[in-house]
Amino acid sequence: MSAPSTSPIPVQSSTKGSSERHHELTKGLTTRHIQFIALGSAIGTGLFYGSAGAIELAGPAVLLAYVVAGLAVFMVMRSLGEMALREPNAGGSFGRYARQYMGPGAGFLVGWMFVIEMLVVAIADVTALAVYLGRWWPDVPAWVWITAVILLVTGLNLIHVKVFGETEFWLSILKVGAIIAMILGGLAIIVFHLGQPGSAPVGAQNLVEHGGFAPNGMLGILLSFTVVVFAFGGVETLGLASAEATEPTKAVPRAINTIPWRILLFYILAISVILCLIPWTEITGDESPFVQIFDALGFPWAADLLNVIVITAAFSALNADSFAIGRMLHGLAAQGDAPARFARTNGRGVPFVAVLMVATALVIGLILNVLIPENVFTVIAAIATFATVFVWVIILLSHLGMKRKIARGEIEQGPFSTPGWPVASWLALVFMVLVIVLFAFDESTQPALWAGIVGTIALVAIERFLVRPRRSAQDAATPSRESTL
Repeated sequence: MSAPSTSPIPVQSSTKGSSERHHELTKGLTTRHIQFIALGSAIGTGLFYGSAGAIELAGPAVLLAYVVAGLAVFMVMRSLGEMALREPNAGGSFGRYARQYMGPGAGFLVGWMFVIEMLVVAIADVTALAVYLGRWWPDVPAWVWITAVILLVTGLNLIHVKVFGETEFWLSILKVGAIIAMILGGLAIIVFHLGQPGSAPVGAQNLVEHGGFAPNGMLGILLSFTVVVFAFGGVETLGLASAEATEPTKAVPRAINTIPWRILLFYILAISVILCLIPWTEITGDESPFVQIFDALGFPWAADLLNVIVITAAFSALNADSFAIGRMLHGLAAQGDAPARFARTNGRGVPFVAVLMVATALVIGLILNVLIPENVFTVIAAIATFATVFVWVIILLSHLGMKRKIARGEIEQGPFSTPGWPVASWLALVFMVLVIVLFAFDESTQPALWAGIVGTIALVAIERFLVRPRRSAQDAATPSRESTL
């Protein structure tokens, strides 16, 4: 009998006998891996840089926006966890749950929407890494860094899932350490008056002065949700990683119950310190608020320190992006919604064909990034924002579908239930739909809405007219093949 840490996770496959082993994932992620994968995925440029945009929209009231969004994301995670733990050894992902509780079309749609979202984000991450590294070695061509980063990430994802887990663990530790250092540094400025990063005196008064706590009113708070919600993007990767957890019934509940609160705590504390140190009117987005704090502490190497942090954040995100895309492609292939070769795994239980496909797509995407005019590519990239919220909506709808089946007695209730059911789940769903609607009220987010609508229609058409007929033909042919055995 194999040890628990290497037990395989079977997936649907038409192959028989020993060939089934080539379609299995290996359980190699520990509880700490699972917790830091989700934590690291959601802490990155959304906090280090994106927070400036949210502050510009809502002022100090952005703190309320982070609390509300955090609670909604917590419900998404609890819903995902309840579906995952009802069948902890079944493998799969939220794409599988959408298929199971909403139908094959929903599984195809959310799976490929997630792949597109993460691929666009991954292209942005690897491009950003080349820019960050270019700060220290400006004479090295960007394509050298891009090639090196793609090869390194691909290699890490091909070795073993444990290697991926360990890499994400330590990278997340560095990111969390940087946030804690920033918070402590900011508190030192406030308590010991070590410096003054803004034009106004430091202190809590900056939360209510300069136009008040909500200077742009309720509309500013609402519009900030389109930025704030995206900052939490990536936590759903936990749903993919849980399929390779050595102890899913222990790791998944612990991660789901603690990760959203930790993320929320880091965001609230960090941004609260920033807003106490710097009047919100001086946060323009031209540079990270973190830079202003480190500069105020009198660190001449503040810019280089921040560069290390953002490199760590970008590489961690890219590593997690590649993992998530590869596992989702593996799951889609197992369901018949992607080429069957993506379901193949190597001797270490890694879906190597899917991982190599991610590397190839990154290269193609980066070439297109250079060839396509910048404004056109920006519209294409905007779909990532829409897709994040769209995936969360489908997770919530899948959970509602599961609950309906439980109520009818078709399936049994699992060991992990969602708090506040059904009111809290419906409120979270309404909130996510509201965020999508809000995209139409800001010129900067309107491209995300239109790109998302067009992308959704295209995926629905592909599933309806190409994938569904092929799937039906395969299902119809299966009995005749078995009868000949």
